[in-house]
Amino acid sequence: MQFEHGNAICYSGYREGQSPLTKRFPSVEQIREDLHILAGNWRYLRLYDCSLHAERVLNVIRNEGLPLKVMLGVDLAAEMSNPHCPWGADFSDDVLYANHKANGREVQRLIEFANEFDDCVFSVSIGNEASVEWTDHMVPVESLIGYVKRARSEIDQPITFCENYVPWTYKLAPLADELDFVAVHTYPAWEYRSIEDALEFTKQNYQQVVDHYPGKTVVITEAGWTTAANGRGIEPHNASEELQARYYEQLLEWSTGEKVLTFVFEAFDEPWKGSDDPLEPEKHWGLFKVDRTPKLVMLERYPELKSA
Repeated sequence: MQFEHGNAICYSGYREGQSPLTKRFPSVEQIREDLHILAGNWRYLRLYDCSLHAERVLNVIRNEGLPLKVMLGVDLAAEMSNPHCPWGADFSDDVLYANHKANGREVQRLIEFANEFDDCVFSVSIGNEASVEWTDHMVPVESLIGYVKRARSEIDQPITFCENYVPWTYKLAPLADELDFVAVHTYPAWEYRSIEDALEFTKQNYQQVVDHYPGKTVVITEAGWTTAANGRGIEPHNASEELQARYYEQLLEWSTGEKVLTFVFEAFDEPWKGSDDPLEPEKHWGLFKVDRTPKLVMLERYPELKSA
């Protein structure tokens, strides 16, 4: 299958004092502001869960008549412990059982939202980074396959699973067989690449998966560059607005030329993410700051934003 090409971006609208962990969600008015910013430059949005936040996003798109198509996701909790997770992912049987039940409810919400908002949900993802070696929310491949089959029996949209490029090459073939397309994540900066070889690294990640699944469409659902770092995983010298702007331009030129649907990570900075360190890399992947002012990457591409 093939999707019509267009600019695509990951969207999660949490501002200062908001977090999915505390269930303090962006308001309808804040979401409306965000989506009007994004609708001018992007055609596709990726959402990560089926929370109240996602429901509000879908309602605003419909009510405002915005020309945005959504890849809707589910936020899966761990269904098995993972000793390879650097920050700890050891869970009791009771917690894992409760998580499995919660995941079932999340998949049910995905089904309900996909059917209710079938005019703007163009595809769904059955999970996000739930099989990579370092994840803190590991879900067995057999369970992921079960969720795919459950969704397929009740919705019409194409189904995928969003994951780092590595698991696709050695453990996810049974899952890929059940999917309509494969969704890959690639992050040169997290793997100590410089801007000089960043795009080539991204292309290699993508091509590895394409070669592994000949004939199956492969979409990039996360690729980006952080603008700040504290040395935890990414060296400070390898994180800046200038580097983000260069990578974005390279990525867009290549993906547009090759018609590879690519979701840039991400729309806005999210202060709730990662540690309490204000320079935590996880907080600074946005093309816009948390106050919604544009970063250099946007000012260079869209000079009119300087006076907005």
